[in-house]
Amino acid sequence: MNSQPTTPASSASDPAGRPTSFLLTYGYGTDRGLRRELNEDSYIVADPVFAVADGMGGHEAGEIASAVCVKTLGSAPEVAPGVRTASPAELQSCLLKAHQAIREATGAKAGTTLSGVVVVEHLGLPYWLVMNIGDSRTYRISQGRFAQVSVDHSEVQELVDSGHITAEQAAVHPRRHVVTRALGTGDETEADFWLLPIEPGDRVLVCSDGLNGELEDEDIFGILSTVADPQETVDTLIQAALKSGGRDNVTALVIDAKAV
Repeated sequence: MNSQPTTPASSASDPAGRPTSFLLTYGYGTDRGLRRELNEDSYIVADPVFAVADGMGGHEAGEIASAVCVKTLGSAPEVAPGVRTASPAELQSCLLKAHQAIREATGAKAGTTLSGVVVVEHLGLPYWLVMNIGDSRTYRISQGRFAQVSVDHSEVQELVDSGHITAEQAAVHPRRHVVTRALGTGDETEADFWLLPIEPGDRVLVCSDGLNGELEDEDIFGILSTVADPQETVDTLIQAALKSGGRDNVTALVIDAKAV
């Protein structure tokens, strides 16, 4: 679990002065947690794609669902090493293939969330293409600002959006783990996408809900903003989640972008 540099995200020139060449370094890790028998999380760390899948479906089935998901995504030509042309439509098509593969592998008895980023270039400039389906999350620190980019597809998020409960109430709601979209199960398989410019000093966190379910956003931000090395950051986040209870599988990826 070492931080690894990649080739620059782009080498084009930008007349407006925005940096266009970046070095990506990253750390990654996963833990079964303190109460689960199996780790049903899977992840992919293969520039240009960094994603976490959190399986659902009980004994072993969730593990299969998440593994099939990341394997299908990782084998897609749209995210092959060095390819930075993926579009939301292409990624959605890939996720539908994963959806079908999961149904075939599990007899439609399991599903998985998926959240993460794909590094792409648009008009010669580098971007994070964020994708999300379910309640795993993608966060970003950019220009000193910390924010959750993804939006949970969950019953409690719908209650928050409609004003029926607060975000604080959602964190302890008994149905907080019920997702409204997933791959491999149900009919709602459309992911959300965001295209964000890569800025110098950007730090992206992708995690399963075993992390943000144990740590408040301010605690996550505190670690992300004070631990410099991405692998050390991941290790610190996971240990903090375990110390807070470790009631679920915990997976985290941290990706840093440094202007070259």
